[in-house]
Amino acid sequence: MANRIIVDLSDRMLYLLKDDKVIRGFPVGIGRMLTETPTGEFTIVNKQEDPGGPFGVLWMGLSKPHYGIHGTNDPASIGQMVSKGCVRMYNDDVLALSKLAPVGTRVTIRR
Repeated sequence: MANRIIVDLSDRMLYLLKDDKVIRGFPVGIGRMLTETPTGEFTIVNKQEDPGGPFGVLWMGLSKPHYGIHGTNDPASIGQMVSKGCVRMYNDDVLALSKLAPVGTRVTIRR
């Protein structure tokens, strides 16, 4: 079975699962109250290295346009409700995740 991702907004964590077992957990920053991170089922549809600006070292776009999982140029934001709806990760973490989550990986975002 392919790897999949669960983003748990309540504990601000992203979990990578293989065969329905958690193999890695990463702290994340999520959307503000007025720009909440969307919940539901998505897939990773593209990746871009060095996207610049607030997206850190890597962008992984989701099947919901304009939303993604990405690095950050503000590591203090991890664990906070700070984004415009995207899922922020430490740069080293998003690079590690990207190696284990190819385009097409299922992403579940839940409260």
